[in-house]
Amino acid sequence: MVDDIVNDMSLQSFDPGGVAIVIGATGGIGAALLEALTDAQHFSKCIGLGQDEIGSFEDLDSLRIEKAVRSATAEGEIRLAIDATGFLSDESQGPEKSWRDLDPSHLARYFAINAIGPAILMKYLLPSFPRTGKSMFASLSARVGSIDDNRLGGWYGYRASKTALNQIVRTASIELARRAPEAVCVALHPGTVATPLSAPFAGTHRTLHTPSRAAFDILNVADQLNARSTGGFFDWRLDKIPW
Repeated sequence: MVDDIVNDMSLQSFDPGGVAIVIGATGGIGAALLEALTDAQHFSKCIGLGQDEIGSFEDLDSLRIEKAVRSATAEGEIRLAIDATGFLSDESQGPEKSWRDLDPSHLARYFAINAIGPAILMKYLLPSFPRTGKSMFASLSARVGSIDDNRLGGWYGYRASKTALNQIVRTASIELARRAPEAVCVALHPGTVATPLSAPFAGTHRTLHTPSRAAFDILNVADQLNARSTGGFFDWRLDKIPW
């Protein structure tokens, strides 16, 4: 497991002040991100949004998402927003090993949580970004969403829903750039993190990150990205992942 030591959180590429938002702030990575951002004291306000504020992406409530975003933007200019939501498995379903396991309702659930929910979040959040200065929307994706990197097969629904998320992020980045040329809209792969989402599948990974280490790496990458990076797909080391 990676050493759980987080030091020297900078975020100096973002203008001081402004608002940082973490969506999915009650999850393992989301809670660690919110804590790290709060401890960094770079933004004037750090806001965590969870199911109490936006509901579940599985039972999508667009008006509830719009209300939560409007409440957050009332606190100041949004400079950093990280979508840390996502679904891989629970007691009722898990990743498919074969096409024999494909189920319409399971596929629909993957797409609802991993792609459609974040898309509606972007619909309401991105228009609120300031027109000048660096701002960023980052959605946590997964390397298995890379079509080019798919060597093992399986995991149809999760892979496809994360691929869809990547395309939504890429498309939104083009529209956002017309409105705010210095803004950044990216998909980020945090690595394999010791959270309930990945716990059943983490045993085969040599590098397992703690949530606090993952939060530091994500924010460090966010600090280094700029408008030339918008629309990209990056991992926790700042390496670009093929589509």
